Amino acid sequence: MNKAPEAAVELAAADLLGPGVTYCPNPKMPLWSHHPRVYINIEASGEGSCAYCGTVYRLKAGEHATHPH
Repeated sequence: MNKAPEAAVELAAADLLGPGVTYCPNPKMPLWSHHPRVYINIEASGEGSCAYCGTVYRLKAGEHATHPH
């Protein structure tokens, strides 16, 4: 049985590792749910999901994944 999808993890630009990159599992996830670290590129669409657990990561409204040039 699949569980219902949870709300997306909303990120500020300051939460990103680098331009447009975050990772899962995130530090707020319980220890029992950890899996190998997966880097997720959200630069193009502002959203991405983890290949292991399906957690969706999304930029908060008004945030940008890259710095203006």
